[in-house]
Amino acid sequence: MTDPYQNQLLNTVSPCAAHFPVPGRIVCVLHARAEARGLSLAPFPSRAVLQHEIHELIITAEQAAPGQTVNRIAYLAFFEVLESGILWAGDTLRLGEQTLGQLIGYDMTHMPNHMNIIVRVSEPLKTGLELGLQLGQSLRFEHTPTPKKGDAA
Repeated sequence: MTDPYQNQLLNTVSPCAAHFPVPGRIVCVLHARAEARGLSLAPFPSRAVLQHEIHELIITAEQAAPGQTVNRIAYLAFFEVLESGILWAGDTLRLGEQTLGQLIGYDMTHMPNHMNIIVRVSEPLKTGLELGLQLGQSLRFEHTPTPKKGDAA
């Protein structure tokens, strides 16, 4: 099979023009870090998530994209997907009204149990406990438009 992203067959960085936000709620607050985790981001920029699935949120300050590796991380939380939808690299993660960072990829180490969803933030890296996350707290991934190749930034 030919992967259109790995083989750069598309005229855009992201073919997703728009998608509904994906809401969730925190079901487990995490408190751990790793300096050399070696998360291997899957090469694809999007994932469909289904209502009631549980996935893990991990943050990094590293510049990375699908197909790359992330090492220095902090664990935030597990969350339940409240409405099925599409997640796309570049989406913005919001906790309530606070912008946390941008989705950069997915690590599939624990599938089919759950996906690790990796979000880039600015320093310092804080765990979910250090950020004061609460059980039941709402979050959502929102679409961030991506320019086509050759568009002015």
